[in-house]
Amino acid sequence: MNILMAMFGAVSQGLVWATLALGVYITFRILNFADMSCEGSFALGGSVSAVLMVNIGVNPFMTVIVATLAGMVAGAITGILHTKLKIPAILSGILTMIGLYSINLRIMGQANTSLIGQTTMITIIRKILPTPEVLGIKDSTLQTWVVLAIGLVFTVAVIGLIYWYFGTEIGCCIRATGNNETMVRAQGVNTDVMKILGLVISNGLIALSGALVTQSQGFADVKMGVGAIVIGLASIVIGEVIFLRPRNFASRLLSIMIGSVIYRMIIALVLQLGLNTDDLKLFTAIVVAIALSIPTLKKNRAATRKGAV
Repeated sequence: MNILMAMFGAVSQGLVWATLALGVYITFRILNFADMSCEGSFALGGSVSAVLMVNIGVNPFMTVIVATLAGMVAGAITGILHTKLKIPAILSGILTMIGLYSINLRIMGQANTSLIGQTTMITIIRKILPTPEVLGIKDSTLQTWVVLAIGLVFTVAVIGLIYWYFGTEIGCCIRATGNNETMVRAQGVNTDVMKILGLVISNGLIALSGALVTQSQGFADVKMGVGAIVIGLASIVIGEVIFLRPRNFASRLLSIMIGSVIYRMIIALVLQLGLNTDDLKLFTAIVVAIALSIPTLKKNRAATRKGAV
């Protein structure tokens, strides 16, 4: 029973974190840009959302929008550092990430901000729903259902927007820039602008995920983005391995969402089996390494069989 509840909670958390994986996918897979600023953008989204609710009393749904805009600004800074100042991609992301650590501390005025007793999206929705006693379920179960619903709505909406936008002329130019920048530039497209746009969209989605995670877990922390890049890559790789190279863009986006859920389920399972939480980052790194190596191992195995024949 405990394992089933842990899996249920993992599904809800996977959907909340899926937006992060979608943002990471835009830079790492579509734009072919190793963006390390996502760890700072994730914490930035959580910090902005928490401070707006606690200090100003802004509507929780509005704080998510503001957090997304803040993440977009962070992405623009990374893009400008890379395209205009000619700083290498990975270094420009690291510089933004380091700067955001101090900015997040300035925003919150402390290392973390609690949302206990504050009005969040979850509390608003719970007031609309019947009480756990009426529904005949535990309070924690109702909480998980609400988080699951919020994560599902936001993730599906984001997938729909990404699918639509990257089917437009500008979106196709961003995708083409990641595939062959020289060819796109030869067609008269400003690839610098395309890179900045891709980073703006990516970091906006990552900050959105940070805001959602903050409201679901009940606090924002300046270090909550540590390891976010690995979590995003794990979700992407697991989804791709399970779907065996999705055939089209829509199925690829859906595979990322499912990969995020499966990753959280794996983490929940190994924690139930007694894994020390201190080893969680190491386990995640191993999962990503194994998932990334599967395609290569399959190719080597196929080549060996062909040589034997």
